[in-house]
Amino acid sequence: MTIPKWIKPGVYGVLIGAFSVSILGFNWGGWTTDGNAQKMAENFAADEVTLAMVPVCLNRSEADAERSAKLAILKDSAGYTRSKAMMDTGWATLPGTDAPNRDLADACLAGLELDES
Repeated sequence: MTIPKWIKPGVYGVLIGAFSVSILGFNWGGWTTDGNAQKMAENFAADEVTLAMVPVCLNRSEADAERSAKLAILKDSAGYTRSKAMMDTGWATLPGTDAPNRDLADACLAGLELDES
């Protein structure tokens, strides 16, 4: 059985084309792997939970009897120490957990608008 001359270039073309389409699809086409999609979904869910809990954090701050003292400490703090001070207030602790959440603390700080007053 003789193999036509065009088979070898045709096979090379198919292989190079498949490789090129894969590279283009994953880099610019928006394709993703299952593991990467799972990570993206988890990050999105965590961000949405944080955004949903900001009103709870703000309500806790308004109901706190020591609010003015804690706000004074927050206003005097800057950068990393401000996030740490916010976590120390207890306002950034998600219901049902023991430890404060740093993302919630940062979002709650933005909600308090300390720098604008």
